[in-house]
Amino acid sequence: MPVAHLVIVMPAYNEAEGIRGFIDEIRDNVASLATRVTFVVADDQSTDATVATLTGIDGVHVYPQPVNRGHGPTALAAYRAGLDLEPDMLVHVDGDGQFVGPDFARLIRAVESTGADVVHGVRHSRTDPWYRRTLTGCVGMLVALAAGRRVPDVNTPLRGYRPEALRVLIDAVPVEALVPHVHFSLAEARAGFVVRYLSVRSIPRRGSSTNGTMWGSGVKVTLPPRRLREFAAAALREAWQYSLRPGAPLRSIRPLSDAPEGARP
Repeated sequence: MPVAHLVIVMPAYNEAEGIRGFIDEIRDNVASLATRVTFVVADDQSTDATVATLTGIDGVHVYPQPVNRGHGPTALAAYRAGLDLEPDMLVHVDGDGQFVGPDFARLIRAVESTGADVVHGVRHSRTDPWYRRTLTGCVGMLVALAAGRRVPDVNTPLRGYRPEALRVLIDAVPVEALVPHVHFSLAEARAGFVVRYLSVRSIPRRGSSTNGTMWGSGVKVTLPPRRLREFAAAALREAWQYSLRPGAPLRSIRPLSDAPEGARP
């Protein structure tokens, strides 16, 4: 049975070269699985033509952010705008287009067939710089220690949520969080969310410009750039404050099985 209303949300920054084609590819692959498909793009004050590229396209809603805030806050803004549209399923993916269309169809089918609260797309064949992959691995080990179990690809940006489960997470995470998906993954593991994992292909960012991506990875370098080192330190402090320390706010997320009647799908 098709999803009545599928909402796909994207944070984006300087993705004019590839985002239109990425949206078209996703739409082509999921059209048969949903009665209605809506795209929500939260633009983080792009300096290129990202907003103009998407303006006026049927089914695409663009939300320019008031200031440049970085990936985490922009992703949360996209999630919130998507939830406001009252979807029956919500999929998040970054606007840099590092996934392929058929995997979106597989993700949606997995949410539907497994009854999961969330399905994570676990990336294989990643082409990101070694330090990005290393950082993901280190964060994964930290989350595994805190959650008591391994969470594959803990910071993956490709996720399919049932709205009821997503609202529990969104309500608990600060709007300016730098690494919301790390908080989400840890809270899901601790609170007893039904999580499934789907292996998906990772491809290089779409577009040849080096001034795109919200992570500053367009330029080929051999060592972690200063911006990423500073971000990693700030993200670690945030993870400790909100998710890891004794008494951290996100430790109080209730298991969905304990939620009030009607709160689970």
